[in-house]
Amino acid sequence: MSTRLTTGQAVIRFLAAQHSERDGEERRFFAGCFGIFGHGNVAGLGQALLEHADDFPYYMARNEQAMVHTASGYARMNDRLSTFACTTSIGPGATNMVTGAALATINRLPVLLLPGDIFATRRANPVLQELEDARSYDVSVNDCFKPVSKYWDRINRPEQLPSALLAAMRVLTDPAETGAVTLALPQDVQAEAYEWPDELFARRVWRIPRPVPEPAALRDAAAVLGAAERPLIVAGGGVIYSRATGDLRAFAEQTGIPVAETQAGKGALPWDHPCAAGAIGATGTTAANALARDADVVIGIGTRYSDFTTASHSLFAGPSVRFVNINVARPDAVKLAGIPVVADAREAVRALGTALGSHVVPAAYRERVRELTGRWNAVVDEAFGGRHAGPPAQAEIIGIVNAESGPRDVVVCAAGSMPGDLHKLWRTRDPEGYHVEYGYSCMGYEIAGGLGVKMAAPDREVFVLVGDGSYLMMAQELATAVAEGVKLIVVLVQNHGYASIGNLSESVGAQRFGTRYRARTATGLDGDLLPVDLAANAASLGADVLRAEDAGTFRDALRKAITSPRTTVVHVETDPLVPAPGSEAWWDVPVAEVSALRPTAQARARYDDDRKTQRRHL
Repeated sequence: MSTRLTTGQAVIRFLAAQHSERDGEERRFFAGCFGIFGHGNVAGLGQALLEHADDFPYYMARNEQAMVHTASGYARMNDRLSTFACTTSIGPGATNMVTGAALATINRLPVLLLPGDIFATRRANPVLQELEDARSYDVSVNDCFKPVSKYWDRINRPEQLPSALLAAMRVLTDPAETGAVTLALPQDVQAEAYEWPDELFARRVWRIPRPVPEPAALRDAAAVLGAAERPLIVAGGGVIYSRATGDLRAFAEQTGIPVAETQAGKGALPWDHPCAAGAIGATGTTAANALARDADVVIGIGTRYSDFTTASHSLFAGPSVRFVNINVARPDAVKLAGIPVVADAREAVRALGTALGSHVVPAAYRERVRELTGRWNAVVDEAFGGRHAGPPAQAEIIGIVNAESGPRDVVVCAAGSMPGDLHKLWRTRDPEGYHVEYGYSCMGYEIAGGLGVKMAAPDREVFVLVGDGSYLMMAQELATAVAEGVKLIVVLVQNHGYASIGNLSESVGAQRFGTRYRARTATGLDGDLLPVDLAANAASLGADVLRAEDAGTFRDALRKAITSPRTTVVHVETDPLVPAPGSEAWWDVPVAEVSALRPTAQARARYDDDRKTQRRHL
């Protein structure tokens, strides 16, 4: 049997029938479609979404990049078991999604992108917004998605659609290969009718696999761990996505091995668990980093060992340190010349616990973990307490939000100095309570991503922490949150510039050049502060707005926002020159080798010394 539908209608009917399943729990894989319409998709996918409004919800976005961020936030909060599709017109609408696609792929989050494309028949070429490439008339701006997509296809004929849709689902539901998937849909093909086999639209369930560790690899890993005296676990995002936090906790309690957390893995253990060493790396705690420097075995679970995690390969300093890497993706499992255990995090942790039996780390090592974490917790208490004149420091703001939020509430951030401060300072109580996008660290992700988090977890309060720089990049989805009745609490930190890059600029001898929001004078951008009112801007987008001048009024405003049923922006001035506690770790940012500026020359000398701590793990 067959049904005559347009290509656009067939796409939506197929997506509505897709489900994921893991551990016996089934759910719709696509929660709906975000879209902004133009001539490249309004008559195809737009018409199809209208026709299927009852069983496949459509959500209007305000920015194409932002709607992909919302889909990514939703997918991450659902442990990659559900996501959204996103559709745009050809041209700027499509290319606006490229940044969002890169974010999704780098963070390994499933999102489906359905950009309109030029005419497959070429009968009207060149059409509005077409890129005319003299090398091939088959090239369009959608080819920009190829390097940032895990699967890419262009549907030039309806007959090509079934295989492309199935391939898209294969990638989207593969925990090792997932990321952005792009199906470019020429606008004439979208509206073209075809006789589709009814089997294409049957309810389809995609089982998310939990691969088990290979026995020989497990034996090797257990042998190395069994001989370790100072082992350290580095928990990455894979622990959260596989819902292995309970098993990791049991494993840590069984063996006494301390657990350090990457940005994506933060929340793997509650912050006050005896085995919790806190954040690791360039934005980590002094406790975790001290343990990392002395570790004789590092067990990476679901981490890709980014430069922030390894402190640019300067952190794991033990002369004969070895690595055991548990990861569902083999390219990550073999990093740092580690013993690769290619498996689901939950299954591998369970198997490793069984293999180790009654093995426990030495009592002196457990005592050192307690001592180091106790010192760090005292440092955090002091940072949260403030005790300085003028506007509150960013650490003080984080402390107030942490104290006023509930155990299951979620903090969302992405770029600037805030993610680093959150990583080391935020006291996570729930595995899903910390949502910082730091794979791409994309300015503008915060509000859009927070919208996706709240849509995935409507029973939790979502606190979006965003600096003025990121806010100015992309605040439009406040209007989407208001339109959809989705409540966010947005803490808008006013630094009057790029605080994070300002600090980095100063550290490399560039003297905060080009990082302050100032009016131009005869000598450069060094005049008065700009008369920008971001609180008024937020109000103009439909959000409720509260202004705070100090820590006390900020706490009061935050409490009011928590009790409100509406999206509320709390605007607070902060002092960007009061730093958070240091991590005692390094990040490799090259400094000019020659310069007439004394601060730059001094920074280069420090850089040359720091580079001596880097090592290759071969």
